[in-house]
Amino acid sequence: MLYRIIFILFTFLLFSCKVSKITDDRNADDNADNLISADSAFTSVADTIIQESAIFITQTGDTLYSLDEEVEIGVSRTRKNVISFSAVGDIMMGTNFPSSSYLPKNNGDRLWRDVKSDLLDADITFGNLEGVILSEGGEQKKCNNPKACYLFRTPEYLAYQFKENGFDLLSVANNHANDFGQTGRSTTQKVLDSLNIVHAGSVENPISILKLKGVSVGFVAFAPNKGTQSIHDEENAIKMVQSLDSLTDIVVVSFHAGAEGSKHQHVTKSREFYYGEDRGNVYEFSHLMIENGADVILGHGPHVVRGIEVFKGKLIAYSLGNFLTYGRFNLKGPNAYSPLLKFHINSTGECLDGEIVSYIQDYNLGPIPDSKFRATNTIKNLSEIDFPENEISIDDSGKIIYLHR
Repeated sequence: MLYRIIFILFTFLLFSCKVSKITDDRNADDNADNLISADSAFTSVADTIIQESAIFITQTGDTLYSLDEEVEIGVSRTRKNVISFSAVGDIMMGTNFPSSSYLPKNNGDRLWRDVKSDLLDADITFGNLEGVILSEGGEQKKCNNPKACYLFRTPEYLAYQFKENGFDLLSVANNHANDFGQTGRSTTQKVLDSLNIVHAGSVENPISILKLKGVSVGFVAFAPNKGTQSIHDEENAIKMVQSLDSLTDIVVVSFHAGAEGSKHQHVTKSREFYYGEDRGNVYEFSHLMIENGADVILGHGPHVVRGIEVFKGKLIAYSLGNFLTYGRFNLKGPNAYSPLLKFHINSTGECLDGEIVSYIQDYNLGPIPDSKFRATNTIKNLSEIDFPENEISIDDSGKIIYLHR
């Protein structure tokens, strides 16, 4: 009996060495259809073991009842030293100011249902937090026209949705970052810190560093507004980007700038103003940041989409528009277009490829898939018009294609 046990164990160990997962990327295509099958010499042994009700467990976790049973080995191809991004624009999940009637039901779960898988399907997910995370209080911003005054105060209990839906980087530099003063800004930062979500753009915390996959990612955000890192201070912006470039592998720059609305979808390549406010020259700023070490530029602020450009191999999204904005946002026409930009960069920050996924916002449902691909078509057309020297083109399906690679 002891001999039989030893023989069975020896057979099991010998077989388990023969069943293994293919992991060599270089031979993945050649081995994809390979099947592992036991040698015929083991057949009689297998029959004996089956009579004893024995089973075999392979290293990949498969249960076999016979050593001559065939097992198909799955092959996965990984891209080494490549970072995948999912990037979106403005997010405001609801506000309890001036009334709790502007808050979504069921903690806003429905608002994220259709977009969650795309947000989670990336190494790094980015968005712009429009407003502050604060349940009550704060120093209310005074408006020149109280009737047209929009202040956003998202309760702290809703903040878990950012973590639940995969966000790694959040810009807190925008024209609503100071809606509830220092209290609003500091509480927002504390809540995001508690969720281990990297944020940047406030005067208190202009830059941050994220580490993943053995790569360090520097993050800095700008806006032309109080309480944020100013987009107008180009000398300081250059210093911060150069510093991050010396400390990290990849530098991501975000800005909330440019004039607002459907009349301002084009990148003018000049300084833009909106209701008398200097909203910056986003074209000049983006190119300047890349020339000083930035690898990815992610813009938002106009509440509508703008074109995408690749400059010196580095991706610039000039405006990703509104993405998930509930309650007090205008979602008419182009304001409802909600693109989700997916792209890959290598370890030197060069953009490899990308894709625009089209969503459109519904007042009650949040972003839902857009069968008319309006965000894709608009970004494609704007990119072709505004950047005739572009290094990439966008096809009808939203794929980003290099022209001269």
